[in-house]
Amino acid sequence: MNFKRISVFIFIVSFAAMGVVGEQNQTQTLSLEQCITAALSNNPLVLSSLHQYEASLARFQQARSFSQPSLDYDSDLQPKFFNFRGQNETYFGFSQTLEFPGKRVLRGSIARRESDEYLQDIALLKMDITFQVKEAFYGLLLAQEQLKNAEMNRDLSQDFLQKAELKFEAGDVAKVEVLRAQVEAAKAGNAVRSASNEIRLSKARLNYLLARKKYAPLEIEGTLKRPAVALDLDAFVARALSFRPEIRRLGFSMDKEKLTKRQGFMSYLPDFDLGVAKHWIGGEGSYWDVTVSLPIPLFFWQPKKGEIAEAEANLKSLQKEGDHLRNAITLEVEEAYMNILTAENQITLFEEEILKQAEEVYDMFLFSYQEGEIGSIELIEARRTLMDARMSYTEALYNYDIGLGALERAIGFSVEGEIE
Repeated sequence: MNFKRISVFIFIVSFAAMGVVGEQNQTQTLSLEQCITAALSNNPLVLSSLHQYEASLARFQQARSFSQPSLDYDSDLQPKFFNFRGQNETYFGFSQTLEFPGKRVLRGSIARRESDEYLQDIALLKMDITFQVKEAFYGLLLAQEQLKNAEMNRDLSQDFLQKAELKFEAGDVAKVEVLRAQVEAAKAGNAVRSASNEIRLSKARLNYLLARKKYAPLEIEGTLKRPAVALDLDAFVARALSFRPEIRRLGFSMDKEKLTKRQGFMSYLPDFDLGVAKHWIGGEGSYWDVTVSLPIPLFFWQPKKGEIAEAEANLKSLQKEGDHLRNAITLEVEEAYMNILTAENQITLFEEEILKQAEEVYDMFLFSYQEGEIGSIELIEARRTLMDARMSYTEALYNYDIGLGALERAIGFSVEGEIE
């Protein structure tokens, strides 16, 4: 990626950001993919990282630059101080420092590795932001499902209250039955208000990640679901250890330290100064002078104790960091994988057994209550069991989607396609 491509990308991102700001007062309906795209385009940290990468490319050009030549003038044998007219000897020419072959290219390689490190930092930042957007998006979907369940529970509570009042008027139940139904209806109403507030906060969190105003109108499209995904733990771990940005960055860092160590050894190889001058001698004419000077590595121990020693210590540190990083990544992948399996088992259990049984039990208890065979307590417990089952099923779907997002964050790519 060069300066021109970086500048064009930043222009496009800035233009997109202007469009988003202009639409913040309008209600937008966004899919998960659109939310991720908007976050990666408008997030200030991503834009800042792109500018840092651009700065690192500039340092690469600086590292490969040549030293500037010098223009030399020497006035000798002046009869008086600053008496240039009476000078008897004059030198006029230029000089240039020439590095030992390979040193300039080596500096450029070190700077290039630093740019590569920035690229991996950007990739890691995008992975983190993508996961945060998924968390907020699925959190909003969960809040919406919680509101639906709360409204359903409120409706069932109101229906129960009406039936209790009718039975009380008919003299079939005591007043306490009506009071109990009123309490349940009040609790259900509070649950609806609480769920509505959670939706408002969830939208604010998502807006924040999209670099929009906190309470700008926002709607999303999507559902909590269990997509068909082939799970292979060994393949995921192998891929993560090969392609995670932190692993790649570590590789570039180690390459940089090896090049730095080589640079320290190359400091023993001499640069030299080449000078060419026209030499005028009063009464004798003019001549050409050529000067070549080489440094003497008299203090030869300095690079060994300084730059070379530092690079060797950094290499050892990076090797230990790599061991820790690989262990941490492996654990992260395994943890996400196990969370997905747990959520998947819960989803299967709810879909095949619990949901259907909870609905059948509630319908049976409702009929029995209407027939006067059971009291309100049994019906309330049956209703709570049904609501808890539906909410637990929704949470299991949420946990699966979040676990899948965490797995993609852990392995560094999407299970349905690689992350750019």
